[in-house]
Amino acid sequence: MAQIEALTEGGGRVLRASGRIDTAAAARLWPQAMKAAGGEPIAALDLSGLQSIDSAGAVMLLTAAPQAELRGAPEQAAAVLERTRKALGTIPPPGPPPPWHPITAIGRATVNKARAALAGIAFMGEALVTILRVLARPRLLRWSDVLRHLDEVGTRAFPLTLLLGFLIGVILAYQSSIPLRRFGAEVFVPNLVGISLLRELGPLLAGVVLAGRTGSAFAAELGTMTVNEEVDALKIMGVDATAMLVLPRLVAATLAMPVLAMLMNVAGLAGMTLIMGTLGYPWASVQSQLQQWLSLQDLMGGLFKAACFGLVIAGIGCRAGLSAGRGPRAVGDAATAAVVGGIVAIVMMDGVFAVLFFRLGI
Repeated sequence: MAQIEALTEGGGRVLRASGRIDTAAAARLWPQAMKAAGGEPIAALDLSGLQSIDSAGAVMLLTAAPQAELRGAPEQAAAVLERTRKALGTIPPPGPPPPWHPITAIGRATVNKARAALAGIAFMGEALVTILRVLARPRLLRWSDVLRHLDEVGTRAFPLTLLLGFLIGVILAYQSSIPLRRFGAEVFVPNLVGISLLRELGPLLAGVVLAGRTGSAFAAELGTMTVNEEVDALKIMGVDATAMLVLPRLVAATLAMPVLAMLMNVAGLAGMTLIMGTLGYPWASVQSQLQQWLSLQDLMGGLFKAACFGLVIAGIGCRAGLSAGRGPRAVGDAATAAVVGGIVAIVMMDGVFAVLFFRLGI
C-alpha cells in the first residue's frame, strides 16, 4: 500500500514514499503530502521503498518537494520524476480562477459591447464606400455571384415561404373568425387578415425565414473562409473582400426579400380564402372586401419594409461571418449571432416603421 511520511535525518527533513504511487494513491495522499510540505522545506526524497510511480504521483511529490534531492529512486521512477520536473518547469500549472467582481464584469461587458458596436459601424461604413465605388465602376460587382445568391436566397426559399404563408393565412382566418362570430361580423375576416399580411406579417415572417435560412448560411460560409484565412489571403492579394464577398449577398437579399414577402402575402390570402369558403362565404364576397379595404399603398409599404429587412439581415450575416474567431466553435457562434441578430433587428425595425407610418398617416 502506498505511504508517505516526513522524517528528520541529519538536520534536514526527508519525505519518504513507498509502495505504488499511482493516480488513486496520489489523490488519497495529496493532503498529507501538502501538510508535510507546509513546514520547513524538504531536503530529500527517499524513494528506496518505491515500487512504481506515474505522472500524478510525480506531480504530488515534486509539488511537495520541488528542490529535494532524490535518494534510492529506481531507474524508471527517476526517469518519470525527471520528465515531470521538466514539464512543470516548461508550463506552469494554472492558478486559481480570479474572484468574480460585479463591477469589473459589468465594465468588461460594456467595453466589449462598445467595441462590437464600433466594429459594426466600421463595417457599415466600409460597405457604403464599396457601394459608392461600384456605382462609379459597375464592373466591380460580380453579377454571376449575384445570380447565384439570388437562387439561394429566393428561388430555393419559395416552397418554405408558400407553405408558411398558407398556414399563417389559415390560422389567422380561424382565430379572427372566433371573436367576430359573436357580433355576426365574420365577413370582415378578409379585411383583418389582408391588412395584417400586407402591412406587417408578410414582410416580418419573410424576414424571419430569411434570417433563419439565409443569414445563418451567409455567416457560416464567410465564417469558414475567415477561419481558413481565405479572407486574409484575398486582402493580401489586393482583392476587395467587401466587393467580392459582401456586396453580391447584400444585393441578392435586397432584391429577393420583396418577392418572398409577396409570395407570403399571396399564400396567406389563399389560405384565408379557403377558410372563408368553409365558413360559407364565396370568393366574390372575399374579393369585394379585399378590394374595398386594401390599397396599393399597403402593399408598397410592406414591400419597402421587406427590402430594408433583406438588406439588414444580409449585412448582419456577412458581418458575423467576417468577424468570426479562429477556434472550433467560431463558425457555429457566427451562425447563431447572425440568426439572433437578424431577427432582433427586423423586429426593432418593424416597430420603428410602425411608428413612422402612423406619424406620416401611411
